[in-house]
Amino acid sequence: MKPIFKTLILMLWISQIPAYAQNAKEIVRKANELIRAKSSFSELTLEVIKPDWSRKMRMKAWALEPDYSLILITQPAKDRGTVTLKRKKEVWNWVPSIHRVIKIPPSMMLQSWMGSDFTNDDLVRESSIVEDYTHSIIGSEKYGGYVCYKIRLLPKPEAGVVWGKIISFISKKGYMELRADYYDEDGLLIKSMLGSKVKKMGGRILPTHWEMVPRDRPGQKTVMDYLSIKFNLHLKASFFSIKNMKRIH
Repeated sequence: MKPIFKTLILMLWISQIPAYAQNAKEIVRKANELIRAKSSFSELTLEVIKPDWSRKMRMKAWALEPDYSLILITQPAKDRGTVTLKRKKEVWNWVPSIHRVIKIPPSMMLQSWMGSDFTNDDLVRESSIVEDYTHSIIGSEKYGGYVCYKIRLLPKPEAGVVWGKIISFISKKGYMELRADYYDEDGLLIKSMLGSKVKKMGGRILPTHWEMVPRDRPGQKTVMDYLSIKFNLHLKASFFSIKNMKRIH
């Protein structure tokens, strides 16, 4: 091969590296925006399943991305009225049974939410999957009947996140995240988030059934099903207030 052709090929290869890396981030951003939008309201159920018992809750959730979210439990009766509120970097719980607002410290963000396999951070999305990680496409793989981008997410040095690595499977058609595997700093797989039952909801095609599966607890998982969802509502930041936690229904 003549030197000039070698040079041209090398230049072409180098020129594709930033674009390829940028594409990975854009793919993650599109998948993230598919389920979130600028604002949203959803009704959903969440069932905690363990080998010897199960527990099901029904919830309403409002979000104004990226800084505000409010989750209200409507069933069962003993948990009705319990609220989790996020305002920027601060999170509170309103527990009506004891008439108290409890602020969640940063050290508790990775604790279980309502006994489920979701953490406080998962529910209020305190960390950003787009901005707190670097992204790279590491392959293409079929999952759940869809050909997916296989994307590796590594935390940025300055990001305050717990995961050492996330492997995400995002469909090439529709940019739906159908699976996310979460690894610790030692490379051990801790849990997987699995999406399925793709259907049209809120004017979008998206997974409506999610399972969070811890890998070290056989027979245990948390199942979340969207019943309805609306996007891009007219929500104001003032809606997401401690005062409103006590009166929302």
